[in-house]
Amino acid sequence: MRVVILGGTGNISTSIVRLLVAQGHEVTCYNRGQSTSDLPAGVRVINGDRKDREKFEQTMQQEQFDAAIDMISFDKEDAASSLRAFRGVKHFVQCSTVCTYGVDYDWMPVTEDHPLRPISGYGRGKVEADQLLLEAYYSEGFPVTILKPSTTYGPQSGILRQVAWDFTWIDRILKGKPLLICGDGKALHSFMHVDDAAKAFVGVLGKSHCVGQTYNVVPRGFTTWEQQHKLAMKLLGREVELVGVSLDTLNSIDAGRFGICSEIFAHNVYYSSERLMRDVPEFVPTISLEQGMREVFEAMKQGDRIPNSDNETWEDEIIEAHRSAFAPLSSAAKA
Repeated sequence: MRVVILGGTGNISTSIVRLLVAQGHEVTCYNRGQSTSDLPAGVRVINGDRKDREKFEQTMQQEQFDAAIDMISFDKEDAASSLRAFRGVKHFVQCSTVCTYGVDYDWMPVTEDHPLRPISGYGRGKVEADQLLLEAYYSEGFPVTILKPSTTYGPQSGILRQVAWDFTWIDRILKGKPLLICGDGKALHSFMHVDDAAKAFVGVLGKSHCVGQTYNVVPRGFTTWEQQHKLAMKLLGREVELVGVSLDTLNSIDAGRFGICSEIFAHNVYYSSERLMRDVPEFVPTISLEQGMREVFEAMKQGDRIPNSDNETWEDEIIEAHRSAFAPLSSAAKA
């Protein structure tokens, strides 16, 4: 199959490209050419910017792809451009996100028919893009499949903590420093290794019963953030204290820094993958969080990509302020 990937060098798409090549597909990546050195041999690259709509659409229409996987469509305008670019393609796969559901759930695990209540700009943009593509499917038979990953991680992207986008938390564990968590750290979450996520994107290709469908790309079950942090301690060989601070307090300190908590990480997020596992037998997640995290930590160490936590003071300042605020209460309780 001749497959084009819009992107191809990102967190999930790198694994998708490798799996496609391993299965013998003819793979083309369309991107700006800024990080193509690690692509497998034989992968064709077309340099371009999808935001240059006219050139992008003309370039894609001049090709004869069997399938297209769009990893960099973030809003309605991107989706409309893809509809024009891929007229006549046999299968189009849109990378969406579980953030389209928001965090106010009517049931868990969240299934694909759950109401969409996005609370972030990212989630709202994906909802509009998905809806436009599905409207095209229903009105004119555009062959779209929508995939919604949760938190994915891998050696290229690293693995996130609960309260921030930075990776100093790894160094903090190695140095025995306490870690900040949101609340009690019991919020449910879903983590998937990029190599397992790739099985979904490649697995749906060519399956007619997947056209017009939406699938959550998640493993079965869930992990709490407390469990995730403690697993990291186990793998790094150092146990540290987890210091819980409420979401309201974190937002009062710096709502921008802790936006990731407000948008998703402070909440219980638990999704169902049963529909995907039923329709795509190839989607069998096999990489445990422990195995995947060990791989990520090793890659980050080898690449000298673990930031020095001594250069950041914000976490220690919050922890110290929290301890000072609650010290009188602890003393009174003992008395």
